[in-house]
Amino acid sequence: EVDLEERLGELDLRSDSDVLPPTDSTPEILKRALSGLSARWKNWWIRGILTLAMISVFFLIIYLGSFMLMLLVLSIQVKCYHEIITIGYRVYHSYDLPWFRSLSWYFLLCVNYFFYGETVADYFATFVQRREQLQFLIRYHRFISFALYLTGFCMFVLSLVKKHYRLQFYMFAWTHVTLLITVTQSHLVIQNLFEGMIWFLVPISSVICNDITAYIFGFFFGRTPLIKLSPKKTWEGFIGGFFSTVVFGFIFSYFLAQHQYFVCPVEYNSETNRFVTECEPSELFQIKKYSVPPLLQAVLGWETVNMYPFQMHSIALSTFASLIGPFGGFFASGFKRAFKIKDFADTIPGHGGIMDRFDCQYLMATFVHVYITSFIRGPNPSKLLKQLLILQPEQQLIVYKTLKSHLVEKGILQPSLRG
Repeated sequence: EVDLEERLGELDLRSDSDVLPPTDSTPEILKRALSGLSARWKNWWIRGILTLAMISVFFLIIYLGSFMLMLLVLSIQVKCYHEIITIGYRVYHSYDLPWFRSLSWYFLLCVNYFFYGETVADYFATFVQRREQLQFLIRYHRFISFALYLTGFCMFVLSLVKKHYRLQFYMFAWTHVTLLITVTQSHLVIQNLFEGMIWFLVPISSVICNDITAYIFGFFFGRTPLIKLSPKKTWEGFIGGFFSTVVFGFIFSYFLAQHQYFVCPVEYNSETNRFVTECEPSELFQIKKYSVPPLLQAVLGWETVNMYPFQMHSIALSTFASLIGPFGGFFASGFKRAFKIKDFADTIPGHGGIMDRFDCQYLMATFVHVYITSFIRGPNPSKLLKQLLILQPEQQLIVYKTLKSHLVEKGILQPSLRG
């Protein structure tokens, strides 16, 4: 039987090109324009130009609305999944494992079907109620999801081949860990988006800001190495990125908090078949007066300051993005070093693959979701009402009588209304 550890040891002896051949995807016109520069400055300009281009496209998608942002998240998820799975496929291609690629994509479809089905049932209840064919799918959604996964599980068992058992189970685990990293985290990103676009934009922008400013500070002032996993990362870049990100998040939040489009929860209007972001902003997005700490009064010359409460939360989000978020990048660096590759792919010149740009975003998405559920989110009457509307009439009547009795006992309803 082939020993997996022995084969992994052989991989460590190979060159980078033996594992995943490096390619240069930089456009020829850009190569010619920067041909006179040193490699260091050439990389600076390539990264800078592509960063501005990606930010411009991102702003365009924001302008197009929530639905396009959801499609963007789904596209990024699929591409990240593809890049990680492809590494496994290329490294172990010589084994010619049966059904590995097909099963990997099948499991991706199963998991996405489950998560997006949960989202449809949670946020589009009134829409589903009007369509009988969807009612069946939603009612038995979890059973259908489990049946689909079970089919893939049985296909994997049937694909087991003698002498490759250990490797096949290793790749089975590879697929599921990849699903955990990409699909579940991207689902949390969409959950954050439904709470209000500001909960999507501020965290993502903070990670982007930290990545850019840490690179700039490290490029110009970096002298002290930060971590062995990423030799180019420096303490100067890490500290400079932290302060820049906190300031950016605070100012950016002030701008977004002024507009309903960014602060209102994203809801689906079944009458117009559109996503709407209209509401009376919550207290988080209403200007309040705060007293300046005595120590800062002498420096700033202000006794009070007017700002949005959300700006205080933005400090927590920005702090996580700049202090803990980079560990997602360090984790990705360790993964790439384990397989002797420079980048996950060559999709973006100067940046690597999509996963190279979003390794910190997934960690950030989980934190934001936990932060919202722990410190922000309260009872949601709108969501509860939607769930009540899909009940059978007799069930709705039971809820009505129970609620009415409770309100009368609390003294909220007048006794004369008991009939």
